[in-house]
Amino acid sequence: MTTSPFRLDGKTVLVTGAGGGIGRALVEVFCAAGASIVGADRDAGLLEGLALARTLVFDQADMGGTRAAVAADIAANGVYDAVVANVGFTRAEHLGMVDDDVWASEIAVNLNGAYALTDPIVAAMAEHRGGALVFVSSVNAISHYGNPAYAAAKAGLVAYSKAIAVERGGAGIRSNVVAPGSVRTPAWDHRLAADPHLLDAVLPHYPLGRLVSPTEVAHAALFLCSDAASGITGTLLPVDAGLTAGNLRFVDEVLRGK
Repeated sequence: MTTSPFRLDGKTVLVTGAGGGIGRALVEVFCAAGASIVGADRDAGLLEGLALARTLVFDQADMGGTRAAVAADIAANGVYDAVVANVGFTRAEHLGMVDDDVWASEIAVNLNGAYALTDPIVAAMAEHRGGALVFVSSVNAISHYGNPAYAAAKAGLVAYSKAIAVERGGAGIRSNVVAPGSVRTPAWDHRLAADPHLLDAVLPHYPLGRLVSPTEVAHAALFLCSDAASGITGTLLPVDAGLTAGNLRFVDEVLRGK
């Protein structure tokens, strides 16, 4: 029987932000593909109830603590076969909400922390002669949809991933990025509670007419971590219901006159 290249049987995968909306979908999808999951988050309580081989607890805003936690886990258990760097955070929705403290905090979590997380992993993967990384970025890295500090950090992840792909490809390491658009996670709940009609304004921008689900993001990450993507590195894959393909609202309102 031929093994599916989409399977991850016998592989160990680190998923960060595992307790969040996308993180929980990642754990479920990767487990279903046969992987053993190491789940990481900033609070152990967020990881309760997940099908995890073991857990790591650290705050990615703390570069030293992040690096130390990952290095200790690798020393005790060996390097992971794949990593999905999924942590993300933003509250500043436009430039008027950004100041020095906001900028520093969002860059710290979304970019600096991702570097501290993956730098020791890449070094260990290079010694092991192989591994795959997937960074969960955002469509904000491609075009501006608000959240300027977050967008700058997520764009930085794309550049960092390409650096790994180019400079560590010879060691058998692949590095790619998925860029979700709006994802229907519990993070939307408070917005929709405040404005039940909010999606009426959001969905006309999306060619598929809907938000993507956490599971759809997880499937894209699974593909990029699997042998089905063995020849793919240094890429960015939008998972965005078509948002970055073009301006649907312009077509509808200006050209079609809807």
